[in-house]
Amino acid sequence: MKAKIIPFILLLSLILVLTTSCEDTTFKEYKGYAPVYMTYENLRSAVKTEQNVDLVNPGKIYFKDNYIFIIEELKGIHFYDNTNPSLPVKKGFVNLPGVIDMAISGSILYADSFVDLVVLDVENIENIHEAGRLKNILPYTMPKAGNDFPVGPVDKDNGVVLDWKLGTVREKVNYNGNHYPYFKMTSDRSLGANFTTTLGISSGGVGIGGSMARFGIKDKVLYVVDNNNLKVFNITNKTAPVQSTQFNPGWNIETMFLTADKMFLGTTTGMVIYDITNPLNPVSQSFFRHARSCDPVIVDDTLAYVTLRSGTTCGGSLNCLDVVNVKNISSPVLVKSYPFTNPHGLGKDGDLLFICDGAAGLKIYDASDPKNITGNLIFTYPNINAFDVIPIGNVLVMIGDDGLFQYSYSNVQNITLLSSILSLKE
Repeated sequence: MKAKIIPFILLLSLILVLTTSCEDTTFKEYKGYAPVYMTYENLRSAVKTEQNVDLVNPGKIYFKDNYIFIIEELKGIHFYDNTNPSLPVKKGFVNLPGVIDMAISGSILYADSFVDLVVLDVENIENIHEAGRLKNILPYTMPKAGNDFPVGPVDKDNGVVLDWKLGTVREKVNYNGNHYPYFKMTSDRSLGANFTTTLGISSGGVGIGGSMARFGIKDKVLYVVDNNNLKVFNITNKTAPVQSTQFNPGWNIETMFLTADKMFLGTTTGMVIYDITNPLNPVSQSFFRHARSCDPVIVDDTLAYVTLRSGTTCGGSLNCLDVVNVKNISSPVLVKSYPFTNPHGLGKDGDLLFICDGAAGLKIYDASDPKNITGNLIFTYPNINAFDVIPIGNVLVMIGDDGLFQYSYSNVQNITLLSSILSLKE
């Protein structure tokens, strides 16, 4: 009996050795950022309205029916009654993890929530609630981690990455010494109206976003761009969007600006133009190339205004404003380029051009002569970090690291600060 057992044990040992040699794994430990997960279940049950939530890390802004919506980056959306721009009234905050962008059609707000597209009913501003959701329709994105230590591996099956925790990372390494890949993401972060008292968000019309927007609405169609894709949703049934198509209009798409029949996409290498006469079927028109840089874009009649900035993941070293003639939509032509410090978002109302020049502040120009814009500076507010603007009926709504600021420009010779909502910086 023993003679039969010994050979079997030897054979089993040989199998174990061979198996181990083919699938040998070990672990390495190092100081780095480990992902902090939120499960998909918790993500999809997180939407709720709260009070007394401070504005800390302001992101993009949106305006609809005298209400201002401010994104708290990756956390949720603050909303204010702006019937009196001199005294905006905070109405609440909706918790929405992973939010970066939004757009409103009627009383329905569309926003991203990490991998999901969420539909919120905002008709009753006192009772904002989830009205629909498309799951796993958006790319898997993550908040940025620090640059001082490596980022540990991410397992998407565990949920979305809510944050990063600095500590000891234990990482699986395969038999040939190559570690499994880890993921790292860095990110960056118009019209006239009269102010009248409103009781909530009306069921008609589309709101106004800033120049940094990646969500846009045309008739019954919602457009959403990420780095490399344009997604087109039919929102005939507003609470149940249906994806109509998706395609790649270019690489590293940054922003979207819509006119009556055109879509202008700002990318790191140029401006892409589409015809959206048929909103569900955007048709490529042309591409205006510029040096590699981040580039928000707005369009007024036959002129496009594009800001290019350095110091971001977009690459490039240019900091300037390009004015582009788009009268012949198939062949855009550069009119003139102007140097700036670090320009971000921009807006235009009539001949007034508003430029957020980053740490150099807010600058307002008379742009009636596109070949002499910087020679006609009207107003500058240098002691603020400016990110984006929305001009609305002689009131300029501006967002930046320091919070939300509103200016009256009804008298361009005496532009005045109406109000501010300061952020509590972390």
